Amino acid sequence: MSRVPLTDIVKAYDVRGLVGSQLDTDVVRALGIAFAEVVATAEGARGIVVGHDMRDSSPGLAASFADGVASTGLDVTVIGLASTDELYYASGALGLPGAMFTASHNPAAYNGIKLCRAGARPVGQDSGLPAVRDRAQELLDGAGATPAAAPGRVVDRDLLGDYARFLRDLVDLGDIRPLTVVVDAGNGMAGHTVPAVLGTAAGLGELPVTVVPLYFELDGTFPNHEANPLEPSNLLDLQAAVPARGADLGLAFDGDADRCFVVDERGRPVSPSAITALIAEREIAREVAAGAPTESVAVVHNVISSRQVPETIRAAGARPVRTRVGHSFIKAEMAAAGAVFGGEHSAHYYFRDFWFADTGLLAALHVLRALGEGAAPLSAVMAPYSRYAASGEINSTVDDVRAATDLVRQWGLERDADIDELDGLTLTHEARPGEPLWWLNLRPSNTEPLLRLNVEAADDATMAAVRDEVLGIVRGATP
Repeated sequence: MSRVPLTDIVKAYDVRGLVGSQLDTDVVRALGIAFAEVVATAEGARGIVVGHDMRDSSPGLAASFADGVASTGLDVTVIGLASTDELYYASGALGLPGAMFTASHNPAAYNGIKLCRAGARPVGQDSGLPAVRDRAQELLDGAGATPAAAPGRVVDRDLLGDYARFLRDLVDLGDIRPLTVVVDAGNGMAGHTVPAVLGTAAGLGELPVTVVPLYFELDGTFPNHEANPLEPSNLLDLQAAVPARGADLGLAFDGDADRCFVVDERGRPVSPSAITALIAEREIAREVAAGAPTESVAVVHNVISSRQVPETIRAAGARPVRTRVGHSFIKAEMAAAGAVFGGEHSAHYYFRDFWFADTGLLAALHVLRALGEGAAPLSAVMAPYSRYAASGEINSTVDDVRAATDLVRQWGLERDADIDELDGLTLTHEARPGEPLWWLNLRPSNTEPLLRLNVEAADDATMAAVRDEVLGIVRGATP
């Protein structure tokens, strides 16, 4: 038996574990060999690209992974410090499978690996990750690897400037009005990439954007706050700084900088669904301007995105595509539909022109462009995309997930709600005389005895009433 049960650290979409006790150089070397054998060699790749975040453990783990890959005869391109979307850029631009060493917003004791095929195509539970896990487990348990005739080369390559230039070419900020933006990097990788993309750190020209930095020092111990902007407490510093500095907006990134959250000029958070609707409208207009028939343009959103998202897409004449929560589902649906854009409630934004991968900074460029094209403040720009009252995601620990869900389904049937079970339970009550619109989604966690509730309605009072009734059912349910 191996001392390391890889089923504990190989999750649905990535690898994540405690450094030392779960994730060490032997484990990642075995994962490197397995990834090379199972994924890279199988698809005829000539090599692999590897990047890492700012955690103290990341360079050593990335080097061991690269050593494992090279031992199979494949070459390794090491891009060094990078955000996850910079690794996706490298995978797409170089046409190579990739490995990004990061634990995103997890505490300093953790690290992990995000894997992708060439062109930033995902490697997850339904696309090869279990096979990589099982082969690595065999190696750790003593099975031998097939020796290569000669080891591959490991070469360093700095792609930061190329990545920054690529993003700038997708959204041109050269002619917008001058803007001031406070950026909270949370001591994560945005402190490395934002100065390159919005500033001149990578040798690109100056933009009409003044960046006020918060916590740009790369520090995997996260001394100021957790690098997870989805948690409201981690936005407080940014919310205070934006009005205090007279800034036009604020941006907050997670630890590996693939997610971007937005704060308006008043310091109020902007819903990621509103950002999805804004970018969707812009990308649809760009496609139509380039000659695409409007009805052929598709945009993907998940089941708990605001109703405003599909309404905006339809109003623009395009086709909304609804899918399950999770990046592998979004990417698969985008590829199948040829969608120009996809967005999630968690502030992951996916672009066809970025290999269907997610990039927080490209989303930020779209917001800056939309704001800088006119004189209105961001709160006014975003108002048309924020028509509904939303609860946000509320977690409840339950003894019997199925029983609680069945009780909520019955509650919905008694109120003549439409039922959908694409991802969890979705109840929709369309507006009727004297009965405002509301809808909810109740989803089980994949790993814990939790139910996640999201409620949206035409007004605050309706949303609160539905939320409280359903939470009462869920939290009062018994097996």
